[in-house]
Amino acid sequence: MSMPGTSASPIPQSSSAGSAEAGPSAASQMICGTETRDNITRVLALAAPPHSVDSWIDRRYTCTYHLTDGDFVISVQESSDAGSARGYFDRMQGDLAPVQTIEGLANLGLPAYETTDGVVVFLKDSMTLHVDARKLTDKVGPHGVTRTAFSYQVATAILGCWTAH
Repeated sequence: MSMPGTSASPIPQSSSAGSAEAGPSAASQMICGTETRDNITRVLALAAPPHSVDSWIDRRYTCTYHLTDGDFVISVQESSDAGSARGYFDRMQGDLAPVQTIEGLANLGLPAYETTDGVVVFLKDSMTLHVDARKLTDKVGPHGVTRTAFSYQVATAILGCWTAH
């Protein structure tokens, strides 16, 4: 049984990229961790942290936050190397088309793109971060930000944690 605001299923953590089949890396697990949950709670001005459910399938760690206005999904695809990650990133870009490249300082020096309906994707090393707010209302939180802006805010906070660790 999981507590409110916690993950419903414990996922084993891998210690290296080579053993990724055993479970997601510590960096990937940050998407369902306390800091990300707290950021979502704060940005949306929620009364309590949202319940989340996670999964690890085919080297893709997914965390689904169940919010009143719909599900908010964050995932990380862990590829075997940077080249494979770039291929995955590019294929996803084609699947999500049309997309806009995130340029300048906003991309944090990383390949990145977004859709107008709430998806933001960043590529960092051998990991592809996919943040998807398409199932939420058009505007979210007390300040009425767009789904895409919300996804971007969450994605950049996660990337900041990846850089810090």
